[in-house]
Amino acid sequence: MTPAFAIGLAVAFGVAAFAAVNRFDRERAFYATVLIVVAHYYVLFAAMGGTVETVLAECAVMLFFAAAAVWGFTRTPWLIAAGLVTHGGLDVVHAHLITNPGVPEWWPPFCAAFDIGAGVWLAWSMRARQTALQGALR
Repeated sequence: MTPAFAIGLAVAFGVAAFAAVNRFDRERAFYATVLIVVAHYYVLFAAMGGTVETVLAECAVMLFFAAAAVWGFTRTPWLIAAGLVTHGGLDVVHAHLITNPGVPEWWPPFCAAFDIGAGVWLAWSMRARQTALQGALR
C-alpha cells in the first residue's frame, strides 16, 4: 500500500466519521455533494496544466459523475455509493484514458482510496440503517 493510498483511506474514514458524529451524513445531499466535489478535481488539474481539449474531456467525465450524484439524490443513495466507488476505479485507469499533465503523481492512488473508502462507508452505513430499521419493525 502506497503512502498516498493509505492517506486517502484515512481521510475518507476521517471525513465519514466526522460527518457521522456531527450528523451531516443524515442529510441526503451530503454524499451527493462529496461525489460532485471529487469529480471536479481533474477539471482543476486540467485547468492548471492541460489544454482546452483536456479541460473539456475532464468536464465531460465530471458531468457524468455530477449527474450520477443528482440521480442518486433524487432516486436512491445507493447510486451515490456506486458513483464514489466507480470514480475510485476511474482514478486507477485515468492516466490511460485522458492525458492530463496537471495531475500530481500521488493524486490517483490518494483519490482512488478516498473515493472507494467513502463509497464503501456509505454503503455500509446504509445497510446498517436498513438492518436496524428492519429489526425495529419486528
